[in-house]
Amino acid sequence: MKAKTIDVIIPTYHPGQEFAALLDRLEKQSIPVRKILIMNTEEKFWNAEWEKKYSCLEVHHLKKEEFDHGGTRKKAAEMSEAEIMVFMTQDALPADTKLIENLAQALEAAPDIGAAYARQLPNPACSYVEKYTRSFNYPEDASVKSKEDLPVYGIKTFFCSNVCAAYKREIYGSLGGFPRRTIFNEDMIYAGTLIQNGYRIAYAADARVIHSHNYSCMQQFRRNFDLGVSQAEYPEVFGMASSEGEGVRLVKKTFFHLLKNGKIWMIPGFIAQSACKYAGYLAGKNFRKLPRRMILFCTMSRDYWALCGKSSR
Repeated sequence: MKAKTIDVIIPTYHPGQEFAALLDRLEKQSIPVRKILIMNTEEKFWNAEWEKKYSCLEVHHLKKEEFDHGGTRKKAAEMSEAEIMVFMTQDALPADTKLIENLAQALEAAPDIGAAYARQLPNPACSYVEKYTRSFNYPEDASVKSKEDLPVYGIKTFFCSNVCAAYKREIYGSLGGFPRRTIFNEDMIYAGTLIQNGYRIAYAADARVIHSHNYSCMQQFRRNFDLGVSQAEYPEVFGMASSEGEGVRLVKKTFFHLLKNGKIWMIPGFIAQSACKYAGYLAGKNFRKLPRRMILFCTMSRDYWALCGKSSR
């Protein structure tokens, strides 16, 4: 593969030791990163010592009310001149020194591949159910999906995660990139645009990051509320395929996995979490019917609603 210039773009908020470990591992990658572009929310939470230690850092500060999942990343992309842009979150830790190399190889495997996303491995503190969910969403085998796969894979066709994903800058620019305003899901909104325009998306199973969460029921409800809102606001993308079928498949497979492995005591908690996810998702899909006070109770992103009415588009 001909060497390409690569920038890594990371939005941060109150970054700590986990982020410092991420920077250390990015510095030790098998192929060099040209620049690590940081979009940091609230300068008071930033450790300026990192800029002295890591010469490739370029830091831009913004206020909390200015942050947007799509707009902040879009602004960062406009600052990058690299041929490949790798977007990460501050809590994603490269599993080895080959992360960037493997991600770039998957992206460059064919001219019509516009995005490639990494495999997410559970961290040591991850719950049993979350570990299985990670294996469902991020299997061992790599794949490449296109518009022709929609009848088979549904919404999974344009699944992509900015926890760790690479994009060809030329294609990204030609399609307009991430939306300027979105509560969530900017990665899949753009991935849907790629699919609609005849490009393909690669899942790079050998490009691995350690990333997982143990969300409570209420956190699951709120996260899925925002997910539902994003789908309601971008029907031209999410109207291509239903999300419900894939969600039901995950619930069924997880339920029988718990039964098969004798984890029966985990089933009530799993059912409760699944119910909260679905309730949040349904509420988000129908957010325009809800009073503003209810929306603010349901969302994880109150600042998003402070800057818009019942729709940002």
